Amino acid sequence: MKPWFKRSLFGVAGAALVAGSLVGCGHRHGWSGGGSEQDRAEFRARMVERVGSKLELDAAQKQKLTVLTEKLQAQRAALRGGGDPRAEFRALFAGAKLDQERAKKLVEDKTAAIQAGSPEVIAAAADFFDNLNPAQQQKVREFMERGRRWGHRG
Repeated sequence: MKPWFKRSLFGVAGAALVAGSLVGCGHRHGWSGGGSEQDRAEFRARMVERVGSKLELDAAQKQKLTVLTEKLQAQRAALRGGGDPRAEFRALFAGAKLDQERAKKLVEDKTAAIQAGSPEVIAAAADFFDNLNPAQQQKVREFMERGRRWGHRG
């Protein structure tokens, strides 16, 4: 496997891990991503501490995880855009026929947001994952293999 491809896969996997943690923790504690920027920053800090303790991260690794969470949050905000994504989707079905032009525009906008932010997210994920020691990397792989949050029973 080519080194850049392997690195990209691990980067995306790391991003998925953090995104999954954000979503999982958010649903568990009733956090829906709304609220003020300060609330979101506090949530990200708690998540970094929680993941940091599970992986036994040092200060430099926690900083890299913090950068990754910030990049993911920025990517999420770009995908949401300025409005309510569910309302935008429901609006496609509001008329007698599906608004195909609006649907195409919605897909194009979301695709452009992903393409614009993905290089930064991948780089941050790769920087975080590549700076973990082999035991920490293995814990990340195990977590992804289980498909659940750490400490979750069931």
